[in-house]
Amino acid sequence: MTQIYKIYMNESALILADFTPDGLTEFQQIDLQTFDLEKLFKKSMSTTQSAIYLLTVADPKATLKQIKKSVKCIGAAGGLVKNGNGQLLFIHRLGKWDLPKGKIDPGEKPKKTAIREVEEECGIKVDYLGPKILSSYHVYEMKGEMVLKKTNWYEMGVNKRPKLIPQTAENITEAKWIDPEQLEEVLKNTYGLIKDVLAKNAYI
Repeated sequence: MTQIYKIYMNESALILADFTPDGLTEFQQIDLQTFDLEKLFKKSMSTTQSAIYLLTVADPKATLKQIKKSVKCIGAAGGLVKNGNGQLLFIHRLGKWDLPKGKIDPGEKPKKTAIREVEEECGIKVDYLGPKILSSYHVYEMKGEMVLKKTNWYEMGVNKRPKLIPQTAENITEAKWIDPEQLEEVLKNTYGLIKDVLAKNAYI
């Protein structure tokens, strides 16, 4: 069975795979012997240009596990929420369109975190929790230290079309219901991992 994992770094992404994914044409091959995630991360932070790095290994899952052991890891969870009209819930935070999510509290289950964060960040009540869509990985810097965040994304639903109240304390300037056919606004200004969540559910 093929395995693919993506780790996003700024505008770039590192792909861990046991083969070269279909459709992947422009990428930089990374050698496992010289692979250094921190150096790659610093390189991605020094430019606004996006790049795809491919690390081909026999066991991507085992490689990801080794990477997790080498850096500080944070768990988070969030949701792709659909309302009764079939519209999707997006938030605008720090200049980008995003999906509601947040850090997992100690002892908290990811599913509970996902519901709590969606409800807190958008001022709604989640009526339905569906299956996990995927787990995304994102490297960033926090207090001078490189951190790897794993976010579990879940399908969610709400009845009717509830009014949205953005949590401004979390830098959310807008929460908006958007028709799946009108995602251009989002896709022009969002993160690669958000596109992965949408693609997994066949919205793009």
